[in-house]
Amino acid sequence: MSIALEMKNITKEFPGVLALNEVNLMVEKGEIHAVVGENGAGKSTLMKILAGVYQKNFGKISVHEKEVEITDTLTAQSLGIGMIYQELNLIPHLTVAENMFLGRFPLSKGKIQYNELNKNAQHYLSQLETGVKPDDLVGNLSVADRQLVEIAKTLSLNSSILVMDEPTSSLSPGETEILFKIMKKLKSAGVSIIFISHHMDEIFSIADKATVLRDGEYVGSWDISELNEQSLVEKMVGREMSEMFPKVETEIGQTILEVRNLTVKNRISDISFKLKAGEILGIGGLVGAGRSELVNAIFGVLAVNSGEILIDNRPVKITHPYEAVKNGLALIPEDRGEQGLVLKFSVKDNVTLASLKEFAGTIKVDTIKENKAAVHLVEKLQVKTPSINQLVENLSGGNQQKVVLAKWLAVNPKILILDEPTRGIDVGAKAEIYKIIGELAARGIGIIMVSSELPELLGISDRIMVMCRGKKTAEFTRKQATSEKIMLAATGASEKGDN
Repeated sequence: MSIALEMKNITKEFPGVLALNEVNLMVEKGEIHAVVGENGAGKSTLMKILAGVYQKNFGKISVHEKEVEITDTLTAQSLGIGMIYQELNLIPHLTVAENMFLGRFPLSKGKIQYNELNKNAQHYLSQLETGVKPDDLVGNLSVADRQLVEIAKTLSLNSSILVMDEPTSSLSPGETEILFKIMKKLKSAGVSIIFISHHMDEIFSIADKATVLRDGEYVGSWDISELNEQSLVEKMVGREMSEMFPKVETEIGQTILEVRNLTVKNRISDISFKLKAGEILGIGGLVGAGRSELVNAIFGVLAVNSGEILIDNRPVKITHPYEAVKNGLALIPEDRGEQGLVLKFSVKDNVTLASLKEFAGTIKVDTIKENKAAVHLVEKLQVKTPSINQLVENLSGGNQQKVVLAKWLAVNPKILILDEPTRGIDVGAKAEIYKIIGELAARGIGIIMVSSELPELLGISDRIMVMCRGKKTAEFTRKQATSEKIMLAATGASEKGDN
């Protein structure tokens, strides 16, 4: 057994916070090793120490069985450690080759030798069997292809240890499959890959071993064959997860929303469905199916070309989100950081943003009333924050999502639309979000949930509608729905479904 990397008793302190406490990680040559844990478990801090972004306070790091000191990112690169972050580090207006060899251009008499540059880039791109060309502009590439450029770039630095942080977060299932093939090829060539993911199915599909961190501490390392999804999740959260999808008893009421033949040009076509009070309607489909476009059209973000929306059997015209809110709708968008939150604002300011008129006095905002409302919602949703004055950007993904939920619950919606409500959130926080969704439905709120995660759709939906290429292809009750039926409908193989 050849050890590519060993991190032993790694400890890292920030002012007032012990981020890592004697954490261990050992990765063999040619191994895909998953590092898993809830948000805040210490995964990113550990990887940033390995990449030279942070310096450890205590512990030892050995690369290829030789003890090293990683003081900066250049030292990490020189040791063959490559890091591919979730936010890709590429310059859109430069070519693929220019991005790959930035700061390392082949020069002759002070001029860049583009023939040699492109030839060097092609050498590494060919190893990945990609159609991306050295002279392609990065800004014109898909997210999946940009990721391949990042991998080729790390290979050009002779990386033997590759860290991939949530590499599939913006990829379609087909693109994820291609990435996994490349990872297996790199593994066969002796490259060691540290894989960070929140998706259990991916971990069990690609990883050889898994190391679990919890609250900045080392829980243990296991061969993937020794684990199943349930046992891995329990090790991550430190408690049994027998009720991942807690179903609150709900009395489903009358129809509160009806969508008839809704069409948005080149986006969605002739969509019809109903939603009842206290019901959770899941919307499934592949990337590009038109699910986000549908809910954005209902909420007034996208202009509707034809069709009708009825609330409580009354036709309504919604051309702006303000009108949607006035009619009792709330939308929690797919990208909470860009659309759902103001990251530089406090928890309190975000929670009360949609309901400020409730606290408006004759001259100024009633801050006592506003603070009281914010504290009530933060406690109700169990948002983990030192105070309501904490900046939202300092919270974990799960707690940020709870703040978005709190913001819209403050306006007392009749209909709550959730677009990918658990994207980028760890499994422990997911269970908490599912519980909140169930409790909201029990209060009579009608819920529409767009999700790309089949277990999520099957676990908490009362009904599931499936879309493909902008059209509704099937609808299933909770009892009728299976993963196979949903995938068939999502790929267009089943056009009818059960209505």
